[in-house]
Amino acid sequence: MSLKKSKYLAVAFCLGALSVVSVASWAQAVPAEKADEARVDRLLKQMTLEEKMNLIRGGLEDPSVYQAQAGYLPGVPRLHVPSLRMADGPPGLLTRVAGQAETATMGVAATFSAKDAEANGAVIGREARSLGIDVVLQPFINIDRDITFARAYNTFGEDPMLSGAMGAAEVRGAQAQGVMAMAKHYVGYDSNGYNIFIDQQTLHEVYAAPFVDAIGAGVSSVMCSYNRINGPFACGNSDTLKTILKEEMGFKGFVTSDWGGVHSVLFLNEGLDMEMPGAAEADSPFKAFINNYFVTAPPDTTPVKPLDPEALAGILGGPIPEEPQGNGLDLGGFPRDNDKTTMREALKNGTVTEATITAAARRVLYEIDRFGYLDGKQKHTVTAQDVEANAAVIRKTAEDAAVLLKNEHALPLGNDDLQSLAMIGPGAGQVAAIGTFGERSPGLTERQIGPLEALKKGAPTANITYAVDDDMTGVPVPAAALSHDGKPGLLRIDSRGSKVEDAQLDFTHSNGKSLPASGTVTWKGTLTVPSAGEYWMYLQVLGARGRLMIDGKRVGQTGAAKGTVHGDVQYATQDNGFPTVDGLDNVRRAVQLTAGPHSITVMASSDTSNKPEQIRLNWTTPELRESNHKAAIDAAKKAHTAVVFVWTRGKPDFALPGEQDKLVDEIAAVNPNTIVVMNVSQPVAMPWLGKVKGVLQMWWTGDEGGWATADVLLGKVSPAGRLPFTWAKQLTDYAANDPAHPERSAKGVDGKTTYSEGVDVGYRWFDKEKIEPLFPFGFGLSYTTFEYSDLKVAKASDNGLDVSIRVKNTGAVAGDEVPQVYLDAPEQQPQGVQFAPKTLAAFDRVTLAPGESKDVTMHVWPRALEYWSVAEKKWVRSDARRVRVGSSSRDLKLTAEK
Repeated sequence: MSLKKSKYLAVAFCLGALSVVSVASWAQAVPAEKADEARVDRLLKQMTLEEKMNLIRGGLEDPSVYQAQAGYLPGVPRLHVPSLRMADGPPGLLTRVAGQAETATMGVAATFSAKDAEANGAVIGREARSLGIDVVLQPFINIDRDITFARAYNTFGEDPMLSGAMGAAEVRGAQAQGVMAMAKHYVGYDSNGYNIFIDQQTLHEVYAAPFVDAIGAGVSSVMCSYNRINGPFACGNSDTLKTILKEEMGFKGFVTSDWGGVHSVLFLNEGLDMEMPGAAEADSPFKAFINNYFVTAPPDTTPVKPLDPEALAGILGGPIPEEPQGNGLDLGGFPRDNDKTTMREALKNGTVTEATITAAARRVLYEIDRFGYLDGKQKHTVTAQDVEANAAVIRKTAEDAAVLLKNEHALPLGNDDLQSLAMIGPGAGQVAAIGTFGERSPGLTERQIGPLEALKKGAPTANITYAVDDDMTGVPVPAAALSHDGKPGLLRIDSRGSKVEDAQLDFTHSNGKSLPASGTVTWKGTLTVPSAGEYWMYLQVLGARGRLMIDGKRVGQTGAAKGTVHGDVQYATQDNGFPTVDGLDNVRRAVQLTAGPHSITVMASSDTSNKPEQIRLNWTTPELRESNHKAAIDAAKKAHTAVVFVWTRGKPDFALPGEQDKLVDEIAAVNPNTIVVMNVSQPVAMPWLGKVKGVLQMWWTGDEGGWATADVLLGKVSPAGRLPFTWAKQLTDYAANDPAHPERSAKGVDGKTTYSEGVDVGYRWFDKEKIEPLFPFGFGLSYTTFEYSDLKVAKASDNGLDVSIRVKNTGAVAGDEVPQVYLDAPEQQPQGVQFAPKTLAAFDRVTLAPGESKDVTMHVWPRALEYWSVAEKKWVRSDARRVRVGSSSRDLKLTAEK
């Protein structure tokens, strides 16, 4: 059913302008534990210079206990100051031991629930403890300014208030488990460009604002970003690090560089406290372009292996057939540094002093003590994860994140639908758990039940036909197509030179033929193709790295590589949005082949998991792809209702990859009851929107998302997620992608990306320019309806506002509603000060039974009523603001007039 809009209601209210409010009025929270500062100072006085350096410079952990985490801080063993392990995310954690895949960060944001965000933070904290990790490199609290940014999906959306609230909640949840959180990336890391220019008001009010909330939640560390910000690099920018972060915001923790983000030893003088990674293994592919500056030892004269851009491109990304191939690897964030002066030389020439080193080390030691690590409250052993408790949180988050974008009486599925239902697409048979691989947990594939199986268990009498259409696994290349030296099969050669003939390349647990972990194995021979065409070749491995070559050219390779900071472990979810149906990593490439023989080489080498090697060579012929597509259309044509699952890994920009739009069009043409389920984490074009009856956005769901998707489709859960970004009708509607303003793009003008839209980010830009979005910020439908009334606004004791309303569930089923408070721009605006037409100031999520009413009070922090005065260099209270409350940025039902 469609959500009905309530009538507009106006209420009179007057807000008087108040005096200037200081930094102390920002939302702050006292950390659960404070450090013993006298103890910290006593320890520092006992340390040698080198021991202090071991608190501000990363190092290499003993390989026998290394957990393949992102970073390691040596500590000071002589004084019982423990080392620190740091693990990447979000979401989840990336170490040698696979952790559970949580709902994508953008999905967490879509819950509009600080409670859900805190629960996810607790999952991160519990996993960190179980995996022996001390510092989690999250939350990711940059702003979704440019949807073409490769890591925009990792943010909490386009609004600084929402991002700050959700990020702070995750900090509280994680640190309550006894692990440190590191908020990232400070600041301006919101674009594929890296030479960023932002005016001071916008910098304070939009891009730095979420970090204020993280500091208020007691975050232990802040990671500075790769990019330049207003000239200097972010990790060596005195204005952003010393003036804004440490002085204005009052941050007491330590600033850590992003890995390789240090370009001068003098960054320590500008507010940086810790260099990461600080050291790299001799065979690391990153060693050739990441310099280490906080080095006190004599120069290392060992020759560095030259950078292999092609190999590195295979590590950092590898397109699948549905995605564009891209334009090669961009190392713009790692420029060649002219000044290679190290700490050893800087101390000699006096450009860095020991006092500066001591001050930085003190910040790190302060946090080590605050978390009780000096007293043994640290755990570096790996123990069993609390899988079931974590799974319950992940499933609920995926349910709460579900955004119903369109519903013409299509959902939830009824009896007629379930008696004749077609489920189409790989995302029906498998769960789109993680979308694109990166600095996040690889997930537990054994828990990743697809929506199809989950729906069958939830509705056991349903009559369901499944058609994959785009087969992510393929079929083994038949023995008849493989030969060597005129003999059947491929020739296998192991690292000892032993040779064996294999009829097919199919060694997996599922057929009982996996190989022992035994170094490098190579298969060589001839692939004979029956007819010319585009073949999709699949290199499928686990427990090993792999490479596929045809006719002497590298066709594909796995993402794991020896010497990387994540331990050279090949994960099943690393190279595709979906692993194989039996849980292998899946490198899929489209290859144009002529009929006849082609030379083929497949190489596999053990990763560091010490698990048996699984490797398989599959393909999908042009004929099989056409047959799969025809089966999907036929299934839809025969069914009462068709549910099509579409997906993206982030590319191409603002579009579904491959021929998924065509698939939806064709299915909608043969079935009038077509529903689309989307597993995307950024907006995409929807040219078929008017042809389908329903659209459900499920994000990248995490391990438990199959169950969550089935629950929403069946109506066991009423969707109540809200869009944390504006969904435009076209890419050029976004401020960062407006062709009239090339300076805003990642490419920029003259090498500079300027955020010339100022504070008007996301929905603010659409409001200012009067652009009609496809779906507005904060939008989401429900299976029930709600009524808003009784708006009251009162001045709070902290000089903020308490906004109260009554919400009633006027429908027939239980559901959650997400009321949102917006502030209009003041009518009287000081000259030269920017104000968005309206800004999100508060929100809540409330659960209501049918017919139930609840009074909801939402607090507007004083900071939301202030602006940053560039002239006065302080926060100033604005003039009177109109208060609006509604269910999205474009559906404001109640207004408190000036």
